[in-house]
Amino acid sequence: MEKAYLALADGRVFEGFMHGPGEASGEVVFNTSMFGYQEMLTDPSYRGQILVLTTPHVGVVGTNPEDWESRHVWAAALVVADLVAEPSSWRSRASLPEFLAQAGVPVGFGFDTRALVLHLRQHGSLPGVLVAGVDAPQAQALARKARSTDGLDLTEEVSTGEIQRFSEGPWRRRVPPGQVRVGVLDFGVKASILRELVAAGAEVLVIPGKRGLDDIPEDLDGLVVSNGPGDPAAVAHAVRWLEKNLGRLPILGICLGHQLLGLALGGRTYKLKFGHHGANHPVRDERTRAVWITSQNHNYAVAAESLPSEVQVTMVNLTDGSVEGLLAHEVWAEGIQFHPEAGPGPHDALGVFGQFVQRCLAFREHKR
Repeated sequence: MEKAYLALADGRVFEGFMHGPGEASGEVVFNTSMFGYQEMLTDPSYRGQILVLTTPHVGVVGTNPEDWESRHVWAAALVVADLVAEPSSWRSRASLPEFLAQAGVPVGFGFDTRALVLHLRQHGSLPGVLVAGVDAPQAQALARKARSTDGLDLTEEVSTGEIQRFSEGPWRRRVPPGQVRVGVLDFGVKASILRELVAAGAEVLVIPGKRGLDDIPEDLDGLVVSNGPGDPAAVAHAVRWLEKNLGRLPILGICLGHQLLGLALGGRTYKLKFGHHGANHPVRDERTRAVWITSQNHNYAVAAESLPSEVQVTMVNLTDGSVEGLLAHEVWAEGIQFHPEAGPGPHDALGVFGQFVQRCLAFREHKR
């Protein structure tokens, strides 16, 4: 065990420990969820970020083969207060420290995460470095070289390389026969999104987010634009493609996909001070006034005032008023900023997938 530092680009340094030398840099963000660390670590949206967890004890249930959200651990590093090395769960196949060691991802523990989160809330998400084997001034020098996600298109780094079918349903849930054929533009899609689409009655085809734009099958009934990492304004190729294809088929944008859809519809995006990362974010459906508790993981948002009049803001975040949903009825396009699949989080919004399948069926009838 070695002394470690988490140094931020503004010069602030926090002390903790690591198991041996190591270094990772990226944008430092915090997640307030009390569970689901394996899903977070393997969520491609965390590419380029150091993940700080506010819950004090992390690693209690270990890790297992079922709770992966993608094929890799994408977070640059993990920072926690208390790291549990001996898990207690019948599903566990490896401890969290073992899991991260196998992935080559550093984990810092013994950090004052409460002070760290308060600093990030006050000053915003900052680039930083987690490092052991150096002194504090050296850590500060490394932090000054760290990059945020501003202006970065990281989607190709996490996207699939080829078109592939996906037919796996949610764990221990019955899967109905497919009613519609749905393509998913993969900018870093979570497996839970794909599973919930299958559970809603979709035959799912995963399409590379950049290289697959010219090879999208003509016989799709609908298209999902997935979540993913980085700055939406930097994913210009996707925005251009969406602009040209609005109205061709029903579109559902999720998280980054929602932001890309907002840009394609004529809006603009902006960066939130410290993002929304957690599993208890309240959003209100402006059409029904119903409030959902949602899972969220994003640093950017669509500016409501930038959207044209024909685009309806359907959902808002009750903590800061930011846009959580939009609808362009005439072109059959809908965006959802939060994560309806949860993974981790509550299931208030699972109906989004069933509603999308019904829109695909309605569009099929509309074309006849």
